[in-house]
Amino acid sequence: MTGPAAHGADGTLANQVEGYLLWQARIAEAEQRAREFTGRLDWLTTAQREEIERRYTADSLHRARADLERVAARCRSLRAEYEHRYAELRRRCLAVTVATAVAVCAGCTAVAALFLAL
Repeated sequence: MTGPAAHGADGTLANQVEGYLLWQARIAEAEQRAREFTGRLDWLTTAQREEIERRYTADSLHRARADLERVAARCRSLRAEYEHRYAELRRRCLAVTVATAVAVCAGCTAVAALFLAL
């Protein structure tokens, strides 16, 4: 979801729904991969197949969660870094603007003083 609704109060809900749907897709993918894995092991009993599929799926989801947590931590780190850089850039721009305004005012004052002296 994009546009204004995705960025306001509804944006949080949209992000949660999107996250939920992505996680459900990840679960379905892990279960499918587990079935494909055990499908090649035709000597397994039904109980063994189910147990291996359950463990395979749980392991896949554990790894996926760890990957997502690492990505989220990196995103938070980058956001903090960029916010710091943006604040520094704003301070620099403000300093240049103030210095320019002071220089222009000083120049105008000097020009006015010259005209008054004539």
